[in-house]
Amino acid sequence: MEEFINKITGFIPTIIFAIIIYIVGVFVNRLVLKLFAKGAEKSRVDQTVRKFLESVIKIVSTAIILIIALTVLGIPMTSIITVLGTAGVAVGLALKDSLSNVAGGVILLINRTIKVGDYVEIGSQAGTVEEISILFTKLATPDNKGIFIPNGVAVTSAITNYSSEETRRVDAVFGISYDNDHRKAVSAIEEVIEAHPLILKEPEPFVRLGELSASSLNITVRVWVKSADYWTVHFDLIEQVKEKFDKEDIKIPYNQLDVHIDNKTEQD
Repeated sequence: MEEFINKITGFIPTIIFAIIIYIVGVFVNRLVLKLFAKGAEKSRVDQTVRKFLESVIKIVSTAIILIIALTVLGIPMTSIITVLGTAGVAVGLALKDSLSNVAGGVILLINRTIKVGDYVEIGSQAGTVEEISILFTKLATPDNKGIFIPNGVAVTSAITNYSSEETRRVDAVFGISYDNDHRKAVSAIEEVIEAHPLILKEPEPFVRLGELSASSLNITVRVWVKSADYWTVHFDLIEQVKEKFDKEDIKIPYNQLDVHIDNKTEQD
């Protein structure tokens, strides 16, 4: 027992030294990540690439720190590599979905399908891309909810990127009463479009009578705007056309039921 206690006591400094190495390694790891972030910012590295590389650097450096600490404890490097190799195979089989997520993250990074700041729709989920990590892509919804989509799912889903192009088209349909002159309504809408500073002149706006529906004349409107101005123009167009119609006495129909009563009485 005394010999065992002496061995344990003699091993304590080695354990302490290994712990110190681990703590120092974690500190150095954080310092490296900060320096990398500053360097990437100065060199204007894309934010999507930067965040992904930060995740990779953090995981790899942590593994290196653990290997060094285990070596200090006297565990042979060949044993560590053997254990890591065996564990890697086992973990790879158990976490094959996670490995597909890693591969998916690399594909998203290389193909540049989406990037941080884009408003996208992935499958049935939509939001602004906040981060593409090594395993997940994080979306922030307009009502400030976080959605985490596995990268493996993201690369196999239909992706709609609303921010990939510089311009977008705003589509709208305005219904007017059959009692109104559709040419007057078209001119009123064109005046609203002409006065709006965010609507582009090219491609040329489109305003035409598009449908003769059961209860209204439907006017189709298509205008082009910068992608960042899409929602501003969308709501402005609705509000300003309504105000213009009121000013020009152009009626917007609504569903209604006409009841006709026959006052004739049946004669004997």
